[in-house]
Amino acid sequence: MSSPTETPARARGWGIAVAACVGLWLVQSGSGDVRPPVPSAAEAFAAGPGWHTPAAADPLPPAAPVRVRIPRMRVDAPVMGLGLTRDGSLDVPPPGDRNLAGWYRDGTRPGARGTAIMAGHVDNAEGPAVFYALGALRKGDRVEVARADGRTAVFTVDAVEVYDNDAFPDDKVYGPSDRAELRLITCGGGFSPKTGYQGNVVAYAHLIGAR
Repeated sequence: MSSPTETPARARGWGIAVAACVGLWLVQSGSGDVRPPVPSAAEAFAAGPGWHTPAAADPLPPAAPVRVRIPRMRVDAPVMGLGLTRDGSLDVPPPGDRNLAGWYRDGTRPGARGTAIMAGHVDNAEGPAVFYALGALRKGDRVEVARADGRTAVFTVDAVEVYDNDAFPDDKVYGPSDRAELRLITCGGGFSPKTGYQGNVVAYAHLIGAR
């Protein structure tokens, strides 16, 4: 299906319930002064479109993603399917593999019409993980998703924003779209040694082509 059959509830697990998101690496390594990049205000929607293109490509037929590549972040990672937890939050990839992303398998396939959701850990006990540098993305950056049909969906970043756990905008992040869009999500925001990351970083992107 190209549209979600069920929309993830607010992903509380990212900042609270998931062990890999409590910043174990920061605490265990004593790296309390080292934090993942925080999105610049210039990359938010409120700052305007910047130089990226608003042009959108026609949506592709649905096909499962197998790999995600993000040149600015030097990410080239396999992708696994994710479901929902008992409380309706988006599940997460196993924390032991730092180079593994996940996608919401009951929702939109990346490149198809609608809002596709992809998530990855910011770190684990060993160090930075696949989406550690998500907050460093800029408007106009490319995200490439290789799919099971042999095609690669190419997206451009529209904005990168950070939200506190108690102010996560469900409709804005997970809401439907008439074009092919992608959301990349990880933990971020403030950090407490006792409770971990206090929010989520979300990158918004839309399809501009395929090859």
